[in-house]
Amino acid sequence: MKALLCKTLGPAENLVLEDIEPEALGPAAVRVRVHAAGVNFPDTLVIEGKYQFKPPLPFSPGAEMAGTITEVGAKVSQYAVGDRVMGVFTHGCYREEVVVPAAGVIPVPEGMSLDQAAVFPMAYGTSYHALAQRAELQAGESVLVLGAAGGVGLAAVELAKAMGAGKVIAAVGSEDKFAVCREHGADEVINYREESLRERVKALTGGQGVDVIYDPVGGDAFDEAVRCLGWRGRLLVIGFASGRIPELAANRLLIKGAAAVGVFWGAFAMREPARNQQNFAELAELWAAGKLSPRIAARYPLAEVPRALDDLLGRRVQGKLLVEVADV
Repeated sequence: MKALLCKTLGPAENLVLEDIEPEALGPAAVRVRVHAAGVNFPDTLVIEGKYQFKPPLPFSPGAEMAGTITEVGAKVSQYAVGDRVMGVFTHGCYREEVVVPAAGVIPVPEGMSLDQAAVFPMAYGTSYHALAQRAELQAGESVLVLGAAGGVGLAAVELAKAMGAGKVIAAVGSEDKFAVCREHGADEVINYREESLRERVKALTGGQGVDVIYDPVGGDAFDEAVRCLGWRGRLLVIGFASGRIPELAANRLLIKGAAAVGVFWGAFAMREPARNQQNFAELAELWAAGKLSPRIAARYPLAEVPRALDDLLGRRVQGKLLVEVADV
């Protein structure tokens, strides 16, 4: 089968497309014919050896996929051949088929295409866990989403509205991203490169600040956003797409009675699988109600994953990037 391989740690241009032997199927695993894979920021870190998980070389990157089960292990009873599933793993999805634990895949909701499913679990799983469990978002509260036009950002905007947020403020780095944020439910949009994030948020909240900040960006945006917290606000630390891990002066939390909360959805899914499965059951209900709409910004063949990762790092993306695998 065809697989994109990382043989030496480094930039995406080092990845190579090769034929490899299929993996053996364990008793608790399923074999999935990959229809498509999602592109995510952690992929860029894994291939450079900068992520929390460091697979042994050579390995296939790619953390997110959707496809059809073609074989089930002897101890697997919850799935059957032909079932459509999606899932997120540390690596291994940029290939024609994957062998993964049955407990690690999620049924694709009725009516959702495999393309949509391939870009759904990482963004919506992360954002729902962040807002529901880590922020404990309450109806009527205000939410500021940084990097709002990206994959997890748009998911956070949609979910905040679906969960009853009173005002969702999207922060982006250019005006060409305003429309997509509004299409996905943002009440207000701020270009933080052209105006003061702090002053605009202050004006939009009557001087009170926001209840929840969702930050997958880090860097300068984090430094400015922390000043936007309201009383008992919660700052969700999702990731550092800007490349710089910021530092936080503890007094800013003290004077607001606020909290900075880490969000590591992958660890949550492994440590609390039952709660994660429940989250996805609730996400399926929101999908069925028409409240969620993953946006596929661009499509790439498997051989052009390096270009996709470059576009992601260049922040030239409004939504998610899709790798088409089935017809490689």
